[in-house]
Amino acid sequence: MPSQIVTECSHALAAKGLTVAFVESAPAGRLSAEFSLCSESGKILKGGLVCYDASLKTDILKVPKKMIERFTPESAEVTQELAERLQTFIPADIHVAVTGLTTPGGSESPEKPVGTIFIHACLNGKSVAVREQFSGGPEEVVLQSIDRVAKLILDEIPN
Repeated sequence: MPSQIVTECSHALAAKGLTVAFVESAPAGRLSAEFSLCSESGKILKGGLVCYDASLKTDILKVPKKMIERFTPESAEVTQELAERLQTFIPADIHVAVTGLTTPGGSESPEKPVGTIFIHACLNGKSVAVREQFSGGPEEVVLQSIDRVAKLILDEIPN
């Protein structure tokens, strides 16, 4: 069952006739899955791509390898690039990318610890970036990031 804010976001999107598409790294498809459980999913959810491994970011979405090497696969820069490139794959009103660190073994550092999530949304001709630090285990971090995506969309769509 999706969270209250995901349900609210789905209602708001449907009421405004808006659609959404996701490209997911850290949530590994869970973001699309949560939105698919809402009663309006058929009206709002266009689809999503899961690009968990960095090679898929370069091979499928054509994010330059040098960009990933410079900034890491889990970075604001790569997340923005994913959101922008998703627009050429899935037509929708809103395109959202999410990357981050839910477990050790990625590009974590003292400045970017496990629990760091990057979100980038392209909507209404705007580009909106969010960086969050969540705590808890991998599933808790993923669920918090999904709620943050829903809040970002609600905050940015016109009333």
